[in-house]
Amino acid sequence: MGEGISDYTKFCVDLRRQMWMAGVEEELRRLIWQIAVTGKYISAKIHESNRKLAGFKNIYGEDQLSLDRSADEILKNQLQYSGFVREYASEEQDVVVLIGKGREQYFVTADPLDGSSLVDTNLAIGTIIGIHKESIFARGRDSMVAALYITYGPLITMVYSAGKGTHEFVLNREGEYVLSQEHITLNEKGSIYSPGGLRKDCTEGHQKYLEYLEAEGYKLRYSGGFVPDINQVLIKRGGIFTYPALKKSPRGKLRLLFELQPMAFIIEQAGGIATDGADAILSLQVEDLEQRSPVYIGSRFEVEKAMSFLSANP
Repeated sequence: MGEGISDYTKFCVDLRRQMWMAGVEEELRRLIWQIAVTGKYISAKIHESNRKLAGFKNIYGEDQLSLDRSADEILKNQLQYSGFVREYASEEQDVVVLIGKGREQYFVTADPLDGSSLVDTNLAIGTIIGIHKESIFARGRDSMVAALYITYGPLITMVYSAGKGTHEFVLNREGEYVLSQEHITLNEKGSIYSPGGLRKDCTEGHQKYLEYLEAEGYKLRYSGGFVPDINQVLIKRGGIFTYPALKKSPRGKLRLLFELQPMAFIIEQAGGIATDGADAILSLQVEDLEQRSPVYIGSRFEVEKAMSFLSANP
């Protein structure tokens, strides 16, 4: 599997213990561990690209695309040898890839490197993973059993949920994931908002909602990266991230399978809400890999307030 049993025991005693205490089944624990290990390899590839940048080599164009592809290959190859994954679907792949022998019980979706265009600005980026036990072409509520994201920033952190709360681990200097926060719970109401999309392209209801947040004194926090912006809402215990329906893009920008389902799973397990403005993200039927959706995700108060503005100003 790329790492032996002794490596597994040494690498993630804290992670393994926490998942065991939470009642996560053994195969799912080992799969989550394998993905956590893979985050170390992806981080090393990012640092390699940063060294090129420090040498004044442009990170954009082919270099940036190469980084996305490398992260995808690292993740796919590691999962292929895990022994637990039947199919792999990625933002970097046009089709679902069979990587198992057909008997494995898990299906994995991935955004291998969310926000790679931010590498040269030294902002945090991340990896987003969804783990399903049935076909991925279903409602997330019916198929998802776990989700996680890894943030590559000043600290490398992993936030995961296997349906028993949302938990954060930090990668320490010894290469071990150490439990940082367990059972993270969002406050009913937050104080930050992270709005994607140009305001001039937004619907009237969304514009009025943003005006309400500003009038209420919410602090603007938007980096252009989905992982760091969701992570900020979660770790700060409240607020909202939104990428709405736009006049020319009524289905929004973010992909349902690769980005929205995993984050909705994690946020709901932390007591928050994720909707497309009317329906829960995890209730949406997946029709194809490229399916996109508007999203309002975060604390209950902010999301429900958004829904009321949108219903009043369709």
